[in-house]
Amino acid sequence: MRRTFRSLRIFNYRVWAAGALVSNIGSWMQRAAQDWLVFTELTDHSAAAVGIVMALQFGPQLLLMPWSGFAADHFNQRRLLMATQATMGVLALIIGLLTVTGLVQLWHVYVFAFLFGCSAALDAPVRQTFVAELVGDADLSNAIALNSTSFNAARMVGPAVAGLVIASVGTGWAFLFNGASFMAVLASLSLLRKSELRPNARAHRAKGSVLQGFHYVWGRADLRATLIMLFLIGTFGLNFPIFISTMAVGVFHSDARGFGLLSSMMAVGTMSGALLAASRERPKFTSLLAGAAIFGLGCTLAALAPGYWLFAAALVVIGVAALTVMNTSNALMQLSTEPAMRGRVMALRLGVALGGTPIGAPIVGWVADHLGPRWALGVGAAAGFAAAIVAIGALARFRGEAEQYAQRSEVNLGSGGEGGAVS
Repeated sequence: MRRTFRSLRIFNYRVWAAGALVSNIGSWMQRAAQDWLVFTELTDHSAAAVGIVMALQFGPQLLLMPWSGFAADHFNQRRLLMATQATMGVLALIIGLLTVTGLVQLWHVYVFAFLFGCSAALDAPVRQTFVAELVGDADLSNAIALNSTSFNAARMVGPAVAGLVIASVGTGWAFLFNGASFMAVLASLSLLRKSELRPNARAHRAKGSVLQGFHYVWGRADLRATLIMLFLIGTFGLNFPIFISTMAVGVFHSDARGFGLLSSMMAVGTMSGALLAASRERPKFTSLLAGAAIFGLGCTLAALAPGYWLFAAALVVIGVAALTVMNTSNALMQLSTEPAMRGRVMALRLGVALGGTPIGAPIVGWVADHLGPRWALGVGAAAGFAAAIVAIGALARFRGEAEQYAQRSEVNLGSGGEGGAVS
């Protein structure tokens, strides 16, 4: 148990984790409220509209990928995080006020989803690599897993609370709570002990440095295989707002409370997966294979579930598998990458994992609208099994390189990862 929570011994990480937990609860409240607003209040149960919102929100991860990674590798990460977090907080407050006053329209949600996505695209690679500044490379894998535990504990609480808030006082108040919750993470960033940060090496500004991340990843077979897996699952599998909303309303005829509870049930699985990852000594490539295969199986079970509670149980399985894939890929890619390249590599990872949503979400939404929600889950199942086949092929063809991949992770784990000064 002490090994599972070892990163919490570090003061800066404890402060960061406390602020992040509050903000994560607010973010999950907004996600649930946004899906419910679009699906039930602004459209006549249009899964395609939910898919468009997802595409606009996650598309910037791909569009801004070169520049977001460049910023993470070159600029002061703490200051950049304060700017992006403050921007997202203001956007949440504005859309909340529009909703509370009854002025919100579907195009408003589209615009704010895109603006929020642009801020998140700049924020995500910085936030993920900033963890190394808080704990160093020796505890990086554990800190990443604990971050996911916090994120998914919030995922378990946030949608359920959002369902109660929507049912009692209205959808807009969930957005307003999220806007206020960003104050917690801004306060935690202000309270960090700067002298105890362990800065990552800053990249030197040079011609072509924006594209360096692409060349670096292209030269690594292990990273290429990981990114292909993330593209398949991220594009066609991580469409949970569509899966859950269409199944909850269209198949099981649930209200806002039932919808929120299903999102929370998935969080039970994702939090369990995060705790399992935190207890592991180091990440392994074979965990990606297992996670992808179980993801495909979980989506298959969810598609075939005859009742609400069996569907909820399948969501737990999907949650464990999705978290295994996302956490393992995060830790492996960071620990096997040169510190000065981490921001660009993580931007690529996020761009591939989330940037495929503009392709996958409208397709999955169309399938749900025209063929039914169960067939949409079948698309997710196919994506998981396809990613597992990619992993099997990578292990068979690049076994030696995969082993070197793990060895590089072990070297970085033992190095302490002090890095250079922040420019």
